[in-house]
Amino acid sequence: MLFVDTHTHLYDEAFDNDRDSVFQRIIQNGVTKMVFPAIDSSYFERQHECASKYKDNVFMAMGLHPTSVGKAWKNELEFATEHLEKSFLPSQGVRYVAVGEIGLDGYWSKDFIEEQKEVFSAQLDLAIRYDIPVIIHERSAMDEMFDVLESKSRGLRGVFHAFGGSVETFRRIQKYGDFKVGIGGVVTFKNAGVAKTLEYIPLEKIILETDSPWLTPAPYRGKRNESSYIPIIAQKVAEIKKVDIETVASVTTANAEKLFRI
Repeated sequence: MLFVDTHTHLYDEAFDNDRDSVFQRIIQNGVTKMVFPAIDSSYFERQHECASKYKDNVFMAMGLHPTSVGKAWKNELEFATEHLEKSFLPSQGVRYVAVGEIGLDGYWSKDFIEEQKEVFSAQLDLAIRYDIPVIIHERSAMDEMFDVLESKSRGLRGVFHAFGGSVETFRRIQKYGDFKVGIGGVVTFKNAGVAKTLEYIPLEKIILETDSPWLTPAPYRGKRNESSYIPIIAQKVAEIKKVDIETVASVTTANAEKLFRI
C-alpha cells in the first residue's frame, strides 16, 4: 500500500533532533509522497532545505498562513506572491503544487480578520491564474470564508485542510469548485464529529493528512505527530466507510496525485 500525506510540516523545529529517522519510518510505512504547505517568510528556508533533502518524496506549496497575517501582512503577501509567480518562469528549479496554506482563522484572534480576508482573496486569485489547487485552512471563520469564496469564479479546486464541518458544509463547499476534504488524526478521536460526517462523504472526495507535528491520532494523542501515522488514519477511514484499508490507500492516493499533479 502506498499513501500520500497531503499536509505535513516535517520541516518544523519539532523534528530537528531526529528528522532522518522520522523520514525513514515514514517511508517504511508506505508514505512515499508528502506535501509541505508554507506558513510565512520565517519558515521559507527551513521548508525549502528540508524539501531539497528529501526531494524524491516531497512536494511544496507556497502561500501565507492566516495566523501569520499581522502588521506586516502586505510584506508577507508580497513575499509569498513573488516566490509563487517566479516559480512559473522558465528555467526555475522550484515547482509549487498548490497555493497554501491559506485561509481564515478567527480562533486565536479576529484583530486582523479583514486583512486575512484580503490576503485570502488575493491568493485565491493566484490559484485561478496559475491553475493550481489551494490548501484552505478555516477555523472559527466559516461565514467570512464563504463571503470570500462567493466573490470568486467557480473555477477553484483544492482541499479543505483538517475538515471538521457538517455534511451541509461539505455540500456547500462543492458549489465553489472541485474540493476534497483533508482527513487527519482528529477522525480517530473519541466522539469526533467528523467521523459521523465522513459516512456521507464519498471516498473520491477524501485525501489523507497528518498536519504533523500536530493533531496526532489515537493512540498517540498528546505526542508529536508524524507522517508514518497515516495508515492509522486510513484504517479509521476504512472502518467508517466499510471498506478495506487497501481501498482507502488506493483511492485517496489517486485523489491526492490527481489534485496536486504529483
